[in-house]
Amino acid sequence: MRNIKKLTNWNKYEKKLLANKDFQKSASRLEPEYQLVKSLIEIRLKKKLSQKDLAEKIGTKQPVISRLENMNSKPTLTLLEKISKALNVRLHICFQP
Repeated sequence: MRNIKKLTNWNKYEKKLLANKDFQKSASRLEPEYQLVKSLIEIRLKKKLSQKDLAEKIGTKQPVISRLENMNSKPTLTLLEKISKALNVRLHICFQP
């Protein structure tokens, strides 16, 4: 059985990760995608929709939504537009310097 006292807590582990320059670059590169997915999941759950429900609303299958939410695929603008319409939210894309 594991000794729980020897397990590293998330805050300590996160500090260790963020000290690594390669990790910082990767995290920075993935931040926009992470924020998009986080927003999508939050809105979907707030509207009490399953992945399957959302997929049906946009005319696709549940694995498409799953891959998107797990950041295993890159959504097209068309897919994002369909999702925003199905969720009845405005799609806002912002380029910042």
